[in-house]
Amino acid sequence: MSVPSGQDNTAAVVETLAGVTAHFPWVQMVVFSELACCGPLPTNPVSLPGPEEDRLCEAARRAGVWLVPGSIFERGADGALYNTCPVIDPNGFVVARYRKMFPFRPYERDVVGGTDFCVFDVPKIGRFGLSICYDIWFPETTRQLAAMGAEVLLHPVLTPTIDRDVELAIARATAVQNQLYVIDINGLGAGGIGRSAIFDPAGAVVYQAGGQREILATELNLELVRRQREFGLHGLGQPLKSFRDRPTDFPVYNRQSGADAYLHTLGLLEMPQRGSMAGLNVPLYNQNIAEQQSDTLQFQWRVPPLAIE
Repeated sequence: MSVPSGQDNTAAVVETLAGVTAHFPWVQMVVFSELACCGPLPTNPVSLPGPEEDRLCEAARRAGVWLVPGSIFERGADGALYNTCPVIDPNGFVVARYRKMFPFRPYERDVVGGTDFCVFDVPKIGRFGLSICYDIWFPETTRQLAAMGAEVLLHPVLTPTIDRDVELAIARATAVQNQLYVIDINGLGAGGIGRSAIFDPAGAVVYQAGGQREILATELNLELVRRQREFGLHGLGQPLKSFRDRPTDFPVYNRQSGADAYLHTLGLLEMPQRGSMAGLNVPLYNQNIAEQQSDTLQFQWRVPPLAIE
């Protein structure tokens, strides 16, 4: 759905929820895109719990569905700004709140990352995990959720940029690597360029939307998740069991190991500036000074003659 920039969009979320449940009365859970309730500008962060969340709880209770309303900018009790997604059950109670772990730095520079993983159980159905947008670029986030038993990854995103194709490829790979469903929901307008998608635990595309308003109403078969985790993808790979039975741990996750020394040579995590040549120091052949000495061509480091902005 369309998301405005820096405005309270809660009323539109509530109205859309009512429309979805009217058209598809069999639906048990509704998921919106990242920051669907407030847009991408943190101009009016809210406290959670608070009146904005109360409206969503009441809407979920009236509809009798699980509601994952994307996320909202939260001003925490510590004064920090978080990108937070509540999970609301059909009785209108908040069963979890998830704070985005990886804000999209350097652009989302004022948002503080959360530290707690989020899984929740839908009784008699299965276990769901939640991550937000850039989180999925870090495979450890979903790996942890799968290790905690998540059978479905709910993944609200706000992507208006050229890397949407890459993000969808990551979401599809995430599904098959962790043998779970991935529900990847993007907004429109200030909320993204759409192209929401659902992937099954074998990495197959259940459905991918275009760049217009759509409702992706579908049914998930969690027995398929359990079967593939036990028997393997097409009777082949069993990645979760292989990861469980791995013969080694990974030193890169030990900050004191020194295994990540190269990463500390990459410079600051900061906003690119116009005309920046960072990372572009490649040797270019300079015809004016080229000489051949001892069968070796001489090269000079110089700035490329054209930078495309």
